[in-house]
Amino acid sequence: MRAIRAAAATAALAAALAACSGGDGGDGGTAAPSGSAAPSGPISWGPCTDIKRADGQGVATPAPDQQCGKLAVPLDYADPAAGTIDLALIRIRATGPGQRIGSLLFNFGGPGASGVDTLAQAAKALGSLGARYDLVSFDPRGVERSSGVRCGGTAEMDEFTSVDSVPEDAAERAEIERITEEFTAACGNTSGKVLAHVGTVNAAQDMDRIRAALGDQRLNYLGMSYGTQLGAVYATRYPEKVGRFVLDAPLDPSVSMKERTLVQTAGFQKAYEAFLKDCVKDRQCKIGPDADTANRNIEALMDRLNDEPLKVGDRELTQGLAGTGIAAALYSEQTWPLLDQVLALAVKGDGRGLLFLADSYTGRGSDGSYSTVMSSFPAISCVDTAERPGDAELLQTEKQALKISPLFGSAGMGTICSSWPVPGDDAASKVDASGSAPSW
Repeated sequence: MRAIRAAAATAALAAALAACSGGDGGDGGTAAPSGSAAPSGPISWGPCTDIKRADGQGVATPAPDQQCGKLAVPLDYADPAAGTIDLALIRIRATGPGQRIGSLLFNFGGPGASGVDTLAQAAKALGSLGARYDLVSFDPRGVERSSGVRCGGTAEMDEFTSVDSVPEDAAERAEIERITEEFTAACGNTSGKVLAHVGTVNAAQDMDRIRAALGDQRLNYLGMSYGTQLGAVYATRYPEKVGRFVLDAPLDPSVSMKERTLVQTAGFQKAYEAFLKDCVKDRQCKIGPDADTANRNIEALMDRLNDEPLKVGDRELTQGLAGTGIAAALYSEQTWPLLDQVLALAVKGDGRGLLFLADSYTGRGSDGSYSTVMSSFPAISCVDTAERPGDAELLQTEKQALKISPLFGSAGMGTICSSWPVPGDDAASKVDASGSAPSW
């Protein structure tokens, strides 16, 4: 139930892409994308005034080299008369020297991550890539500024993100089911108009509208994690429009929900074990003198939080939020020392640090408002699959995941999708990209 937060592009990858030249990107025509009734209009660019700070706590100072805009696209590509939604975009114009190649569109992962915020925050890390490309990203449909999916208000989101991830008995299992069903019902009540239309296939069609509106004959694209699936779907639907594509840390779209849950659980456990090993090897580990002791101390902390959450002001650090905070810090080795510190403080009864890490992961601001990441992630994931697992299958997945990791094991996204208010399909899992080989 923990959303995947995407990493920013590395400077080395940026430099490699920037070295490419040639092609027919340019400022080409704006022919209507295949399979759509009419092209979208031009993008009206202006200052970026609502970029979130990297810590999610407030709005960043506008950068003069960043432009933001909106592009109207059909809500339902099968029924253009159903109206439109606005996609939010960001652009950083090519700075030179050298001839401009064209635009380069980014999706940094998720699903559910804001491309507008991430590109603005990662711009400096992209190195020389911005010399010859206009760097462009967007909030995919159902995300943040692009008709972002919301599931109730602060109270509903606080209850959902605080729930314990692993039930210890039938009563806790029933409580998780109740909270999950109330959450999914709130998604339908708050964002029912867009829920059926936020999937990856529609997002790929949106990308071709973006390509045309930018004036590029071909789409140059860099996708990471979930962004690789989005790119693969685009290449399958629009092979003749594929330009330079980099798909980094690819997902296999054909795997089942259960398989994805088990692989993700194993990934978190591997990172957790690496954190413990690093903590006791190169520095004095505050959470324990050796890896086994540190792990036991963390497990004991989680058990205590399950029975009695820690008070943090007018909030509580629950077992579920503590697990989320730990997961948030495992993505980068740079945050491992911080994780050691906040875990040691939590053992002593101070849960502020772990709660801050959890909030950074779930998109909760200091004012209690949430980004859409915890709502957009299940919205896109559940629409992208026809799977709706039953109780027996969920329990089997949970048991297998807990064998892999007692700390991170759970039934995964199937818990949410089983009660999702709109059906899904498997169209986004069928990719082959035939005919999309580069022509230079």
